[in-house]
Amino acid sequence: MVRFENVGLRYGLGPEVLRDLTFRIEPHSFQFLTGPSGAGKTSLLKLLFLSLRPTRGLITQFGHDVATLSKDAVATLRRRIGIVFQDFRLLDHMTTYENVALPLRVMGRPEESYRDEVIELLNWVDLGDRMWALPPVLSGGEKQRAAIARAVIARPQLLLADEPTGNVDPPLAQRLLRLFIELNKSGTSVVIATHDIALMDQYDARRLVLHDGRLHIYD
Repeated sequence: MVRFENVGLRYGLGPEVLRDLTFRIEPHSFQFLTGPSGAGKTSLLKLLFLSLRPTRGLITQFGHDVATLSKDAVATLRRRIGIVFQDFRLLDHMTTYENVALPLRVMGRPEESYRDEVIELLNWVDLGDRMWALPPVLSGGEKQRAAIARAVIARPQLLLADEPTGNVDPPLAQRLLRLFIELNKSGTSVVIATHDIALMDQYDARRLVLHDGRLHIYD
């Protein structure tokens, strides 16, 4: 599904923040991405989401060389990816329900075909009583759960999550992880960036560890 070969990334004329990354993400796989603050986890997620292009090296995604893609082709591929950023990126003029349903609307599905599905997912992430609220009145944890629901609602082929359990209590964190695991069982490849070692230790999953811009893989 994803292949990196000797990938490097720098911002402007600064030093490389990612160096010589070579790895694969296989279909139906589940992995944690971890490492100290400033190691480059968010930059790697942005490369995977195609919102950044590498300074050097080759990235192949869904069988396509990223360097050769047009903007329209990138937009098409990104519809196959779900992502949860730390800043959530909810649309303030849309209700929680509308934000979560947005990927399905973009796909052209009529509301009657997905309404029950969206409501069921909102109940699962404990937002059933907040579905008609606008993001500015939601707490940080509620925004995070809404962003997660939006990322998974369309059952993407690849799910990327940047610290998805950082603003919730441990029981809800476990529940959200179960949601990611069930999505993985249904065929989605999952990459979760986290600092939570205790959480990772509860699951037998591959670990991608970034340190000083280099990647170490533990299967």
